[in-house]
Amino acid sequence: MTDEASNRPEARAPRGLADRRGRDLTAERRIVARVSEVYERWGFEALETPAFEYADALGKFLPDADRPNEGVFALQDDDDQWMALRYDHTAPLARFAAQNWETLPKPFRRYAYGPVWRNEKPGPGRFREFWQCDADTVGSDRPEADAEIIAMGCEGLRAAGLAAGQAVIRVSNRKLFDGLFDAGGITDPVQRLTALRAVDKYDRLGVEGVRLLLGEGRLDESGDYTKGANLPSSVVGAIEAFLASAETPGLSRAGVLDAVSGAALGAAGEEALKELAAIDRALTAMGVAQDDVRFDPTIVRGLEYYTGAVFEAELLLDTKDEKGRAVRFGSIGGGGRYDDLVSRFTGQSTPATGFSFGVSRLASALRAAGRGAEDETRGPVVAIVFSEDDMQHYLDAVSELRAAGIAAELYLGRAGMKAQMKYADRRGAPAAVILGGDEIAAGQVTIKDLDAGRARAAAIADNDAWKAERPGQQTVARDQLVAVVRSIIE
Repeated sequence: MTDEASNRPEARAPRGLADRRGRDLTAERRIVARVSEVYERWGFEALETPAFEYADALGKFLPDADRPNEGVFALQDDDDQWMALRYDHTAPLARFAAQNWETLPKPFRRYAYGPVWRNEKPGPGRFREFWQCDADTVGSDRPEADAEIIAMGCEGLRAAGLAAGQAVIRVSNRKLFDGLFDAGGITDPVQRLTALRAVDKYDRLGVEGVRLLLGEGRLDESGDYTKGANLPSSVVGAIEAFLASAETPGLSRAGVLDAVSGAALGAAGEEALKELAAIDRALTAMGVAQDDVRFDPTIVRGLEYYTGAVFEAELLLDTKDEKGRAVRFGSIGGGGRYDDLVSRFTGQSTPATGFSFGVSRLASALRAAGRGAEDETRGPVVAIVFSEDDMQHYLDAVSELRAAGIAAELYLGRAGMKAQMKYADRRGAPAAVILGGDEIAAGQVTIKDLDAGRARAAAIADNDAWKAERPGQQTVARDQLVAVVRSIIE
């Protein structure tokens, strides 16, 4: 190996950061466009904040103030201040609201979309860069604000391509557990957090696994032991009632509230029930079906983030990986009430609530459910090149198609006819335009309908018959080029 070759960099993408081509980009852009239209129709204003924020404005992922690169990607500015790529759209919103509060309409309703970055260990389906699309209301403490965000989330899921029964938004309130712990005398924050993390594993471990983690602990199949929360039996029993209400089929939102109201919930828990009842009334008034939004006391997302209502959007579609094996996507979005975020800057409590779509995750889930056909990119019509002397004819053809609003390109390689047709097929071209010497002399153009050709060729077993029939190919007058190509595309 020469020194020059050994010094060449290896062509590779950084771990957890993926290249994306037309199909993936088309799917995500379609979701963003459709969901954004819903947000605007509900009266939310678009807002774009910088990709970078000062690190102290983000807060959540900053255990090391001297070099805050755990959880976020950070760099030091020339004035020695640390900046970090945003890890979500909510922290930048809190900074923006605090910075501009005096001039904003209140409540302030905004939506945002774009990439976010997290400096975490990547894995299958877990990337360090991905897209989110959020909507938030800052400045309203009404439960109806939560209900509106939830109802809008349902409409956003429909707009993104999910029909009734293909997703559900599960709703709870963080104060339910706060009240339960208060009433049970559980004051140790570590013990509370351990219990909440146990409940958060309910969908994976089931009732028995959670019961063990709420008690002394659990030994898993690998032999690893996880220490439990050591809760009193009375508190464990109340939490099991929460779990049972989430599993009872056909139980209405009001029915779930009735089922958990018998537990000793303390003042915070009773307040949570009132807030959830108000959310239910507003959802019912807006015509949101019981199957689209369910109350589920086991939802405890954002253990150190949310202060009241919390919601999780769960995909119910059957999904499979590239090898046809069943996979579970679970959450495709979520949100809740976070009344303390803006106060980090102002010192004054400012209520806020919001919902976030995981755009990249939802696009991947739809594709895994076999719903990616509409996102297959449609390539341009390709004009085949035969002779340098006839270049003007080829350029005229593609210009004419483009002027008519049809995507078209002139083949600019140096390969022959067969390779050019293969190129057009790989581009996903709907048609190829052929202007050979005979066509030009006769004032004609040959147009090959590549979609029809693929379909008919698959049904013709004999190669000679395929050549004789020339499936999907027609020769027409030159002035019919645009009309024929448009008919093929449409």
